Amino acid sequence: MTTPAALRPQRTPNVIVAVLGLCGIVVALMQTLIVPLVPVLPTILHSSASNASWAITATLLAGAVVTPIAGRLGDMFGKRLVLVASMALLTIGSVLCAVSSSLIVVLVGRVFQGLAMGAIALGISIMRDELPAERVGSAMAVMSATLGVGGAIGMPVAAIIAEKSNWHVLFWVSAGLGLICVLALLAVIPESPVKTPGKFDYVGAFGLSAALVALLLPISKGGDWGWTSGPTVGLVIASVVIFLAWGWYELRVSTPLVDLRVSSRRQVLFTNLSSVAVGFAMYGMSLIPSQILMAPKASGYGMGLSMIEAGLIMAPSGLVMFFCSPVSARISARSGPRTSLGLGAVIIGLGYVFGLFLQNSPWEIMVSTMIIGAGIGIAYAAMPALIMGAVPITETAAANGLNSLMRAVGTSLSAAVVSTVLANMTISLGAFELPSQHGFTVSILISIGAAVISLLLTLLIPRRQPVETAASAPEREKATVG
Repeated sequence: MTTPAALRPQRTPNVIVAVLGLCGIVVALMQTLIVPLVPVLPTILHSSASNASWAITATLLAGAVVTPIAGRLGDMFGKRLVLVASMALLTIGSVLCAVSSSLIVVLVGRVFQGLAMGAIALGISIMRDELPAERVGSAMAVMSATLGVGGAIGMPVAAIIAEKSNWHVLFWVSAGLGLICVLALLAVIPESPVKTPGKFDYVGAFGLSAALVALLLPISKGGDWGWTSGPTVGLVIASVVIFLAWGWYELRVSTPLVDLRVSSRRQVLFTNLSSVAVGFAMYGMSLIPSQILMAPKASGYGMGLSMIEAGLIMAPSGLVMFFCSPVSARISARSGPRTSLGLGAVIIGLGYVFGLFLQNSPWEIMVSTMIIGAGIGIAYAAMPALIMGAVPITETAAANGLNSLMRAVGTSLSAAVVSTVLANMTISLGAFELPSQHGFTVSILISIGAAVISLLLTLLIPRRQPVETAASAPEREKATVG
């Protein structure tokens, strides 16, 4: 039965945006929460360095797998329901990590934290369903930027907590934040009336999960296993085969997990491909400047800063991302989201060019990361508008989930490529091997290339298409309402 919008509980748009934005930032924090612990992970988890690194890889894999699945479940059963479940899993995972020093228990907890990664795509879709049309563009921009904002501010906050207190406190804090999000969602966010009845595509979900694990696992662990080793090459080949079989199946099932016909539309396809390149450039900003800041001065290029000091230098980039998101929404409203995405790619490239020539002091690196952050904020904010302007309203969560997945693929590729470059271009400093300055130069040039590729892909997006920012009344009436 359809519930007219006028009879449904009304919430202040600002409160809805604030709650959903908080969820996005908390989920994004999980990516950098454990970064300050990386050097001591083997010790605190009583494990080898190789095994301890799974505490990072597990979250990455879980997030990549769950993002498109959570979106589809939200479209089918209710976006708020799935979002609350996501934040509850994050809370449970945080508690598991907080109460144990066992590698297995921490890995399970980190998987649960990763299973919350669908929250950002779900939040964007809820905004489309619940907010007045004139507020949707700016709200989606803010929500989309939370992924970068949370990641940028997470490192200094986590470093301060980890250095000043027991490492378990990190996870108690994340558990508290997760619980606050659950309670706020239940109190403020109404369940969306827009649902897509149908049978869940279990085969498609399993196939996509298998293909993503087969792709991302060698990308994440290739440096440890060897890029030409049997497991690395075998998994890459397996991912290609599984993706092809999965695509064949998805085109033939009546209710697919991912509607590939919609996803192949030029506006959706090239936005998603551009998202991979922007995700690559974003993670490069996290990897490259921080290592330069913390490298010893004896290296000839390093600044000898602590993790906290480096994090504080990097933190303004996250704030710039946040404040540039509404700017992106205004540009999109005036000139179209394609223009915003292209402009963001250009600014990202300029920020890396600045960093290529000016990296002699902390303030120069801070300015460089702020410019890159501005570009990422503008680009990320444009993506949901491009996606939702080309997909049916009943598929918004799944479509946004796929777009978030593309960004995650980009960050994974960046981590693999940049880490490989820096691991193979080194200098000796006493008994230690450090990345060389030439290695950082090559990494920056690769990131500039990613920004250029993003711009070229953006130019292939159709110049003008009607962008549906909110469901019209007739469309709502056609949708099945729970």
